[in-house]
Amino acid sequence: MSSKITRRSMLRGTALATAGVAGGGAAFLGPWKHNRVYAAGTDKPIKIGLTHDASGQFANSGQAEKRGTIMAIEEANAKGGVLGRKVEYVWMDTETTPQTGTRVAERLITRENVHFMVGAIQSGTANAISQVAQKYGCVYFNTNSSSPTESGKNCHRVKFVWDGSGENFSRAAAKNAIDAFGKKWMFLYNDYVWGQNTNKATKTVATKYGASTVDEVAIPVGTRDFSAILLKIQQQKPDVVAAAVGGDDFKVMRKQVSDMGLDNKPAWLNNQQDWPDVYGLGAEAAFGVFGTTWYHLLDLPGVKEFVARYQERYPTTRIAVPGNVTYNGYVAMRELLRVVEETGGTDNTKIIKALEGRQMSAADRMQTHGAVIDPNSHHVQQTVYLARGNKNPKDKTDYFEILTAADPESVRASADAVCKLESFADTPSYDQG
Repeated sequence: MSSKITRRSMLRGTALATAGVAGGGAAFLGPWKHNRVYAAGTDKPIKIGLTHDASGQFANSGQAEKRGTIMAIEEANAKGGVLGRKVEYVWMDTETTPQTGTRVAERLITRENVHFMVGAIQSGTANAISQVAQKYGCVYFNTNSSSPTESGKNCHRVKFVWDGSGENFSRAAAKNAIDAFGKKWMFLYNDYVWGQNTNKATKTVATKYGASTVDEVAIPVGTRDFSAILLKIQQQKPDVVAAAVGGDDFKVMRKQVSDMGLDNKPAWLNNQQDWPDVYGLGAEAAFGVFGTTWYHLLDLPGVKEFVARYQERYPTTRIAVPGNVTYNGYVAMRELLRVVEETGGTDNTKIIKALEGRQMSAADRMQTHGAVIDPNSHHVQQTVYLARGNKNPKDKTDYFEILTAADPESVRASADAVCKLESFADTPSYDQG
């Protein structure tokens, strides 16, 4: 069972919820120290609030991760559900904006009475959602936003961060780029929380290895003309351009870089390359060197089977094979449902304690190295792959050439050390029954 809620339906939904209270129906009136709704019987479904974008800068990625989370839910239900209970979801478009993320989180918790929330692409939106989640005690999985601050200064006891961070990808690439291409670096970044903090982390790591800054340029979200920036690159002749530019902005920038003949020299370090940003554009769209957490042609256990299940479930979707964004949504949701089964319920404290320090095998996660959820930052420490555009593709979907597979410890982010999780005493208990 699923449903979509838009801003247009909020007023109608609020009226229905008010009527439910008047008529004796259950309502959530927190936040209190203990937020609990008890099921009348064990057949009450487990309800997941999906916070995936369908509009704005990261609409494509939001829908890609949604496909992954839904796959995991449907697979659990096909096996009899979790604790014998059906898993349901309700999805709301977070619109790639923090303001909408706040409204969505409030609605999912106080009106929809979800047990958990899952989903995020834009880091500012993820931070907004997590603040609401912490207020009520609702466990929240940030599946795909990668600002170092998400598991650093903006960490929360209820939040778990599943993607690699900008600093993880920078650590995997920076030293190799300096050794291979040179020390004169120009930095470009989207002017919002992910771009700002990823750029800061990249610059710090590169400087540590001997890079010097030629220039640093903030790019407003929604930029469609990069000519002035590209002329600067031509004039200043950096050895490396380190770019933290994502979503639709990346697609536009990439084409204009190619049109001006700048895609081979200088060298481009594109931090993380999300699959929805390049799919459909051909292997040449994956330019420069970049990081990712997963690729659909990895020769590892479970990868082919996962791709086949995705294609069977989504035979008509534009993105014919899953990428890192769908993968993150899938493994995060799958792990959450496993922990619910293992702990025997939906109590937030039990769920959080079971997740902290949780070990996950490489084979189970379809990665090269095993992974662990850091108990102090709630950041999944995992394999980071360094890749570039594939000049000899096996088929029409083979865009990436995987260069290296860094183990989690070698790319661990220093930003995680800044995290100060709230105590359990300061985190409201939360169990929707």
